[in-house]
Amino acid sequence: MAATPGGIFAREVIDTPVADEMSESFLAYSLSVITSRAIPDVRDGFKPVQRRILYSMYRLGLRPDSPHRKSAGVVGDTMGKYHPHGDGAIYDALVRLGWDFARNVTMVDPHGNFGSLDDPPAAYRYTECRPTHAAMDMIGEIVEDTVEFRPTFDGQREEPVYLPGLVPNLLVNGTAGIAVGMATNMAPHNLREVYEAIKLVMTKRRPKVTLDEIMEVLPAPDFPSGGQLIDESLREAYATGRGSVRIRARAEIGQVRPRRKGITITELPYMVGPEKVVAKIKDLVAKDKLPAIAGVNDLSDRKHGLRVVVECKTGADPERLLRDLYRLTPLEETFSFNNVVLVNNRPTTVGIIELCEHYINHRLDVVVRRTEFRLGKARERAHIVEGLLIALDAIDEVIAIIRGSRDTDTARERLMEQLTLTEVQATHILEMQLRRLTALEVQKLIDELAELRNRIDDFEKILNSEKRRRTIVLSELEEVVEAYGRERQSELLDAAAAEAATAELAAPTVSDLDDEPCSITLSTTDMVGRQNPDGPSAKPGRHDVLRSIVAATTLTEVVAITSRGRALRVRCAEVPEVAGRSRGTDVSEIFDVSRGERVVNLATAGTDPLVIVTANGVLKRLKPEELVAGRSGGTVIKLKNDDYVVAAFPAGEDADITMVATDGQTLRTPAAGASVQGRGAAGVGGMKVKAGAHVVGAGVALPDGAIITLSANGKAKATGYDDLPSKGRNGAGVRIMKLPKGDSVTAAYVVGPAPLTAVVASDDDPAKANPKPTPLGLPVTKRDGAGREPDPAVLAVGEARW
Repeated sequence: MAATPGGIFAREVIDTPVADEMSESFLAYSLSVITSRAIPDVRDGFKPVQRRILYSMYRLGLRPDSPHRKSAGVVGDTMGKYHPHGDGAIYDALVRLGWDFARNVTMVDPHGNFGSLDDPPAAYRYTECRPTHAAMDMIGEIVEDTVEFRPTFDGQREEPVYLPGLVPNLLVNGTAGIAVGMATNMAPHNLREVYEAIKLVMTKRRPKVTLDEIMEVLPAPDFPSGGQLIDESLREAYATGRGSVRIRARAEIGQVRPRRKGITITELPYMVGPEKVVAKIKDLVAKDKLPAIAGVNDLSDRKHGLRVVVECKTGADPERLLRDLYRLTPLEETFSFNNVVLVNNRPTTVGIIELCEHYINHRLDVVVRRTEFRLGKARERAHIVEGLLIALDAIDEVIAIIRGSRDTDTARERLMEQLTLTEVQATHILEMQLRRLTALEVQKLIDELAELRNRIDDFEKILNSEKRRRTIVLSELEEVVEAYGRERQSELLDAAAAEAATAELAAPTVSDLDDEPCSITLSTTDMVGRQNPDGPSAKPGRHDVLRSIVAATTLTEVVAITSRGRALRVRCAEVPEVAGRSRGTDVSEIFDVSRGERVVNLATAGTDPLVIVTANGVLKRLKPEELVAGRSGGTVIKLKNDDYVVAAFPAGEDADITMVATDGQTLRTPAAGASVQGRGAAGVGGMKVKAGAHVVGAGVALPDGAIITLSANGKAKATGYDDLPSKGRNGAGVRIMKLPKGDSVTAAYVVGPAPLTAVVASDDDPAKANPKPTPLGLPVTKRDGAGREPDPAVLAVGEARW
């Protein structure tokens, strides 16, 4: 070996091809990034840096009720003790754990400027943080030997390999990460729907649950930013872990200025900020690719939330502009599923059922380890209490032994020998305080021993019963749902309907269409659709039944009567068709309703006058020709004060009208008692309502028909028309239903003799609708009787879709 100016270079030089060295080193590096940096563990759903941040805060004594701590302190502690990979990466992960627009359940409670999708957070020396209650649920059981530990990078302390993970973090919050040679991208879901899916997997074991059954309760991801989801390959994604779904912004077309229409965007696709959208729109306008836009403004604030307003030029078509915006801007994005997680430290692609099973198995293991820990502690304490009680029963002998012993060790040995005690028991006897000699203290020890034995028996039963352990897992998850669950934010759209709405061709003109008969339907969930009477029926709708069906033709107009007394018109051909899985579209996408305004009923220009009933009992009959006169959006009744329309329906001269109030009073009166008026009239007195009461429903009394009333306390009653005497208008009517004190009628349906279908409450949540409507099995009873309490409770009544 030749000498060098600096001394001996090396004892031996080994020639290694660069390709071989790069291959081996790259493999080791990629494995390290995959397992230790970018891919989450399937058990707690955290990447190592996220897990270490929470564990660091836990070890620092931070709790949801403690003061916020400087983020710099948490970042420094995490980096120095657990994660030596740079403060920037740690702080970025900490910030994202606190973003409520990126996670359905946050793990960090931020204080200060934690940034947004458009702006970075302030430096960690300016912000503060502490764990949320959900974070404590993820880590709280760690002291009970529920997880495995491993040495930290420097070997000076230990860190958890995974967390107990009471919250199904991976399913609820999703994750994203880029490793070497692979990546992960998992969608967030609604916690309540995740609970239903996990419950289904746990309870239905033979035969095993199917993907279709899972998608009944967990139909789609739920992004915290809301938006509308368009199913492209969602079933494939849930089955294989790979697929995609389109997310589009939620937008409303309407008047943004007195003489100018525009588009108001209230929800954006996941992880898309408003500044990005505004910048893209302005760039397209500058390039003359969106000439219909007069201006775009970001009016978002903390009080009203997201609000981006796009103003249209005079004469521009806002519907076509919205389709162009979806096509050209980030108002529509694609979310690609790539469900790669670490299973036994190996990267694995999993489907939705496997994710549920992994969570269940993990929590079952936590329950076993936690119960074994608690059992051991209970046995240890029971052993000590038994020794103390033995000593108290022979207290004179104990005192004599202690006084006659030379030192503590001698006393311990003599106690063990003469009273048949263990070393642990003898030690605690020697440490026993004199106050334990009182009768009250003795009784406390006796009661404590009885309680400990009951707990030991219960722990042993848990360890010997898998069914009991599964029940515990499910009940604990149910408590999490009660604490952090919320309503779904994202709306799932049918792909066919969405494609029709975003078609680049303009809507067909009248000359392009044949005038064919059709039916326009309005459901209890405000879905409006068009159906050929002779065509195929739609599939059963989820959570809804029909509350209005009007016969029309494709070239005529259908009119929506709103709660504010307006008549909104569209041509029937412009209403999306109801066929297959499509149930039409939301009324707000067809009719230009304002915020807080709802469609009461649909109508067409027929031969009979339109009857309008308001909450204050006002009755109006509108001339048939007035319904389609004037501009769309004009008023059909002049409302006073805070009054609003509750019902609108056609009625002939010889028909009787029935009105129902919240106090159970019901008036049946001839329609001819009110004269036919024009649009500008305010109507006449229809029903006198008592102070604090208002009309909730009205309709035409049909032969052999009935009135269905639902109360706030879940009672339901069906009353035949024959029991209602016909009286003059502007009267108080008669009582149709006995109501206990504090109860009131919340809904009334004036129906015919045809079979009805009901939307009923879910078994788990009375306020949540069961996905499958059922036939209404409610017998007709005499008026002024008490209502029944159907099981499950009835939420809405109407005609079935099929």
